[in-house]
Amino acid sequence: MTAITWVLAADAHRARVFETRGLRLDLQQVADLKNPGARMAESGEPFARTVADFLEQSRIEHRFDRLRLAVDPSFLGLLRERLSSETRKLVYDEPTDDATRLRQHAERR
Repeated sequence: MTAITWVLAADAHRARVFETRGLRLDLQQVADLKNPGARMAESGEPFARTVADFLEQSRIEHRFDRLRLAVDPSFLGLLRERLSSETRKLVYDEPTDDATRLRQHAERR
């Protein structure tokens, strides 16, 4: 069976989830969550809960086998606090700040 990997690219404003199967590098977007409170002075906590709930429900539905987090460092702490222990066990990689900058560079193209 081919492992399904989800890649979460997120910050306090937006969370995009991509999927790849096996070792292939072609990512297909499976979700695009936007924080409606991002325009206000609201903290990212409610959005972190929304993202964590989405990942938890998806884990329960066996939609992914592994999870890679490419999350803005300021949002990562909020998200980690809200992930269940079962979902945290599926996290295999949390890229460094350098990877976040690479993602931002790619989005500007």
